Amino acid sequence: MAQNLLLWFLVYLTGVNLAAFFLYGLDKYRARRLQWRIPEHTLLLLAFLGGCVGAAAGMALFHHKTRKTRFRVCIPLAIVLWMGIAGLFGVRFASWLWY
Repeated sequence: MAQNLLLWFLVYLTGVNLAAFFLYGLDKYRARRLQWRIPEHTLLLLAFLGGCVGAAAGMALFHHKTRKTRFRVCIPLAIVLWMGIAGLFGVRFASWLWY
């Protein structure tokens, strides 16, 4: 059971990070063409839902939202939050393996 939970957790994180990365790239593409944009709160929400690594990679690769203070603060904050969650999850998973 613990392995299934870990697998679903990793699948979830992979999916949300890919989605965040893709949406940061899409928003940059649309910004250059003066088209409809993805709302900032949607981009930040994805980061806090677990897509912080994808958001950070998208910011760096596409040079997008790098000047906005909100993003420069919230994305690293989301990374720290998810590192804590992953740490707690990892400790919990390790304890399941031993019992």
